[in-house]
Amino acid sequence: MVWIVSALSVILFFVLLWLFCICPSLRRHPHLLLFRNARIAHRGLHDDTVPENSLTAFRRAAEAGFAIENDIHITADGEIVVFHDDTLDRMCGVSGRPEEFTLAELKALRLAGRDEQIPTLAECLAVIDGRVPLLIEFKCRTGDVCARLCPAADAVLAEYKGVYWIQSFYPFVLSWYRKHRPDVCRGQLATAFVGDKLHMRMLGMLLFNVFARPDFVSYEWKYRHKWNRRICTALGAAPVGWTFRAEEEIKACKEDFAGFIFEGFLPKK
Repeated sequence: MVWIVSALSVILFFVLLWLFCICPSLRRHPHLLLFRNARIAHRGLHDDTVPENSLTAFRRAAEAGFAIENDIHITADGEIVVFHDDTLDRMCGVSGRPEEFTLAELKALRLAGRDEQIPTLAECLAVIDGRVPLLIEFKCRTGDVCARLCPAADAVLAEYKGVYWIQSFYPFVLSWYRKHRPDVCRGQLATAFVGDKLHMRMLGMLLFNVFARPDFVSYEWKYRHKWNRRICTALGAAPVGWTFRAEEEIKACKEDFAGFIFEGFLPKK
């Protein structure tokens, strides 16, 4: 009988520890209300003629009334630019990471062979001008880059009057905002990371929430049934899904997510 009680105590301890780790922020940030049935244009409204994360793509999304998702990097000279990939190869035909170039060097490049430059975050904000909410993904592969990116981006965003949320795969970003800018609504990006390294699987299980305490969780919609995601949202995290590429996918997930990041089609508002 004693060993049964001991075993149950151990199980209870680990269950409580697990819940403590994946628990989101206990507050309910007012900007979470804007996620309700929100359609969020992934990297703006882009297509074969309009490059992703371009000023034209952001302008089109804002004019259509869609919230916008974009991605930011920090340049070698400390400027904040809007760009998705870790390297410049796919979009600009140049080898190297955005962090290795100055702003002037990046401005000399063109997006997908079109007459579009890599925009700065300030230029992006000026185009959107508070017309729709903005979901900003922080891109930084290492802690030292994150440590440079967060305060530099926050300095730009501090002057912005529109609504924005921040999100990242890197818990460092969220923990920085939790400490330095707790007023900003923050979200943890994740997916199942099947077969990846241990720390990536831990991220997919949302165990790093113990440091980040996100207000919302952006999860790849195909893995919406993962228990960690379900429990985390049951504990209060607003659920956002990515990336939907058809209206049917959104309909299939209408009970699972509050916000829907989409790409490649125009969803019903």
